[in-house]
Amino acid sequence: MGAIQEAIKNSRKIVLKIGSNVLSNDEGAVDKDSMFNIVEQAKELIEAGKQVIIVSSGAGICGVGAINKWSRMGDINYKQALCAIGQVELMMAYSEYFGNYGMHVGQLLLTRDDFGDSLRTLNIRNTLFTLIDEGVVPVINENDSVSVEEIKIGDNDTLSALTANLWNADTLIVLSDIDGVFDCDPKAHFDAELIEEIYDIDGIVSEIDMSGKSSFGTGGISTKIEAARRVNEYGANLVLLNGRKRDIIKKALRGEERGTVFFGKQRRML
Repeated sequence: MGAIQEAIKNSRKIVLKIGSNVLSNDEGAVDKDSMFNIVEQAKELIEAGKQVIIVSSGAGICGVGAINKWSRMGDINYKQALCAIGQVELMMAYSEYFGNYGMHVGQLLLTRDDFGDSLRTLNIRNTLFTLIDEGVVPVINENDSVSVEEIKIGDNDTLSALTANLWNADTLIVLSDIDGVFDCDPKAHFDAELIEEIYDIDGIVSEIDMSGKSSFGTGGISTKIEAARRVNEYGANLVLLNGRKRDIIKKALRGEERGTVFFGKQRRML
């Protein structure tokens, strides 16, 4: 059994993080086919007995797509307004696509303060457990419309890791626009080699080039590695896959696609 197959098949509780680049095409518009395909794969994980929580980027992109204005406005008020509009569009799409399978979704919008207050974290946990127990798929995003620097998490790689730890997830699957962790940037170096299994994050960080981030997202490879560090400390795995590829999770489970697995502490001690 391959590393990805081992990590996912042995997990009952999975957080699925979907990046902005996965939900947008090359022009920055919403890629509805990609979104529907990911929902289909999440549904199959649930049918296989997994509990799934989604952490989804894309509110800003959906906001631009909905009203086709303000996209070039740099003022934070316009960016937050776009997210307010786009969050509605994003949840409508998830509701429609999961609804095709007779499933409901529930929305949670969070800020950094929510993870620093014990009463809030207890309420978040209770809400998540209730939604999951009742067969509802939680969809989590940062509350970008109200977030300012003091309460901003900053990127959904970090948010997904915080969510995974709060929920005691077994594995965090991060869908991005890269195939995994390489020893150098594969977009700049044709001979870059994919690293499929990582047990020592500090060792990897000292060896690879972590520069660069996407034009449509706030994260880069460094935020994914730090997310892996967070969940690994709690014993959970992080699986990094290229969500731009159709049926990536299903194909990875069949051993037909590759990615990178950061194995948690419990796995490293086996």
